[in-house]
Amino acid sequence: MNSQSWAQDVLRCHLCETPGPPMHCDICHKHLCRACVGEHISDLSKEHSVVPFGNRGSYGKCHKHSTKQYELHCEQCDIPICIQCVSSEEHRGHVFVDIKKNLESRKQVLAKDLKELERGIYPKYQEIVSNIPLQIADMQKNSQDIKAALSKHTEALHKEIDAIFKKRKSDLDEMDTKHHAMLTKHKNEITHSLSEIKQSIADLKKLLNSNDVNLISAYKSRNAEFRRLPPKLTILLPSFTPQDINRKQLNQQFSPLSGLSIISEEQGDTSDSPGAESSPPDRPLVDEPRIIADIKTKLGFFFPLSSVSCLGDENIWTCGADKIMSLHNIQGELLKSVQTKSGNYPQDIAVTRSGDLVYTDKKERTVNIVKDTNIEVVIKIQGWKPSFVCSTVSGDLLVVIDSDDGKQAKVVRYSGAIEKQSIQYDDKEQPLFSSGDIKYISENRNLDICVSDNKACAVVVVNQGGALRFTFNGPPFRGSIKPYGITTDSQCRILISDWSFFFRGIHILDQDGQFLRCIDNWYITGPWGLCVDTSDNLAVALYGIGKVRKIQYHM
Repeated sequence: MNSQSWAQDVLRCHLCETPGPPMHCDICHKHLCRACVGEHISDLSKEHSVVPFGNRGSYGKCHKHSTKQYELHCEQCDIPICIQCVSSEEHRGHVFVDIKKNLESRKQVLAKDLKELERGIYPKYQEIVSNIPLQIADMQKNSQDIKAALSKHTEALHKEIDAIFKKRKSDLDEMDTKHHAMLTKHKNEITHSLSEIKQSIADLKKLLNSNDVNLISAYKSRNAEFRRLPPKLTILLPSFTPQDINRKQLNQQFSPLSGLSIISEEQGDTSDSPGAESSPPDRPLVDEPRIIADIKTKLGFFFPLSSVSCLGDENIWTCGADKIMSLHNIQGELLKSVQTKSGNYPQDIAVTRSGDLVYTDKKERTVNIVKDTNIEVVIKIQGWKPSFVCSTVSGDLLVVIDSDDGKQAKVVRYSGAIEKQSIQYDDKEQPLFSSGDIKYISENRNLDICVSDNKACAVVVVNQGGALRFTFNGPPFRGSIKPYGITTDSQCRILISDWSFFFRGIHILDQDGQFLRCIDNWYITGPWGLCVDTSDNLAVALYGIGKVRKIQYHM
């Protein structure tokens, strides 16, 4: 071989042709000198794997045969192997692929993940976190605006109070002046009469010591005049009795603040895959609802079924006029039974967002939670008795409670055992709810609080802050309702079981109280407790026959 031919066979850098390049890119199959490595990997349009020249084409040493390099990939074991591993018993019958081909395939997945993280997921996280300071700033500005309005209103109230005080003080000063002048005049008149009486006494003494016939004959008695005593004036002094400060009326001067709340909106899948959605699908009502499940419980005529609460789409908790709460699947199989801690029957049940069962014990004045086989007292109430309960989207509990004397009722929001909100009166200080009796409760998707007030023959709906939105007393074509169970669906519709004299069925309203339609088919005679599952299918507790009927009422 001549010198010219030998020179042509010398390995050179593919970028600058420097002979004897010490590095090699296994992905691009290019030889590189050290000076050109940086330039080569700066091309971000493709992946690179730059290794020492002597290790080119090497994917590492086999962990079982340390002198051998990885050359294949076992599909079954999902591990790299060397040629010697192929004949081992461990990989008998397995499928092998070229490790380079497998590596390139996996790197394509990595590149796809990297692209999604960089261009899709990471920017969305950045957008969410960048919006938080704006929300904080809005919250702080809103608080400052409200504080300024409160200060202005407080100042106006102070001015009104000062004006009233000045008027009362002026009235008192004027009254004092008038009465003082009257009493002074009366005093002067009596003082003058006293002077005349004193003079008459002196004159009489003088006459008694005199024998002057002319003086004695000229005497004229004034006793009759003096017997008419001057009136004795009695001043009825004014008084001031401070009234107890009516904190409710004073509080009305400062319209109640609706509670600060944070609503977590699920962002959903950030990918473009079908089925990812951020809002519930539209589910219009159908003309003819249909039964999709019929579940028989152990309750019945003597121990009626009163409450139901859905656990997902497949399972339903039930309770009634005995101490056992039961979990059934939609095939009617009994999955679980739980006895109340006290042995009393539960007034109502609800399922929390985490899937735990909550029940109220009116006699014990407690709200309890069932976790596996343990029952814990969450809330203990004094002076009031809990009756009906629901779990909210924020994880709070809304509890209907009645006073011990049976004359008051209210809805209380609890976070754990802490009372966060009390709803009892409207803006005219009139009770929102009747006392005693049955009042099922549900939170709507728009955060309204819906209460079926059986005694008042009305459904009462208040907003999140507790202000009255509307009441529903029955559809226009029928008499007043006798509501029992109440629930709401993903479309913010309100469903009410009615057991009035002329009707046994379900009324459906929109979120603003407009009547939409009713379900009055024969198969829901005697509806009581209600709930909807995550697919908006309606579960109806049939009071006297101890059955739960699951009904699809939408498309």
